[in-house]
Amino acid sequence: MYRIVASDLDGTLLTPDHSIAPYTRDVLQRLHQKGEHFVFATGRHHIDVAHIRQSVGIPAFMITSNGARVHDADDNLVFSRNVEPEVITELVNMMKDDETVTIHIYRENDWLLNRVDEDLAKYHKDSGFSFTLFDPENPPLEDVAKIFFIRHDHDYLTAYEKKFIDTFGDKVSVAFSTPFCLEVMAAGVSKGEALKAVAEIKGFSLDECIAFGDGMNDVEMLSAAKKGLVMETAHPRVKATLPNNEVIGSHADEAVARYLETHLL
Repeated sequence: MYRIVASDLDGTLLTPDHSIAPYTRDVLQRLHQKGEHFVFATGRHHIDVAHIRQSVGIPAFMITSNGARVHDADDNLVFSRNVEPEVITELVNMMKDDETVTIHIYRENDWLLNRVDEDLAKYHKDSGFSFTLFDPENPPLEDVAKIFFIRHDHDYLTAYEKKFIDTFGDKVSVAFSTPFCLEVMAAGVSKGEALKAVAEIKGFSLDECIAFGDGMNDVEMLSAAKKGLVMETAHPRVKATLPNNEVIGSHADEAVARYLETHLL
């Protein structure tokens, strides 16, 4: 029935401590042995995700940076779309004087910050992938997969979400990956478009895809797949946007793996 299984990571496939649990690893390995095609679909950087994939022990495509990058099971880059340089310049200029917000930039092989944020280490404790600093007065403009902004105040960032959309319109894609992380990608970039590209490469259709997610950056993917499952702990905006999608359990209970074992194995 389904040939491609796509899943978000944080808040979905990973446990609350941002790791792959043994039961989930076992289910994904059995799913691969059965001939299903698993896809990691996340806002994370591909270098980070490659370590997670290695820990799971299966070949899998990786949709990363919310769809701005797609790598195949052999780490070949098969899809890429960058944020326009003038957009990056204006975004950094808009945000660089706000000391309550941390600016992040993902490039092909780099993760750049405008200031140190040690709290981020918990997300990358297994991969060891870490950031370097950039000068906001001279930000990198080439090869930027996404630029994103973190502050632990969703309402505060929501005001910036509106400002970005009003300023750039259809030049960008804007989405929250978590309530505290507002992300900007190139126009037309989403996990949903990337999943469509993966399905075409593999010779399948979106009607043969099932997907799992919990964030606003998952909405396009959950809508594009034949069946899109929403985590119990998903942000209320996700549930309001997808009121007819089935809601499953929590990532703390490995709900994705339990669903896959029950319905696909």
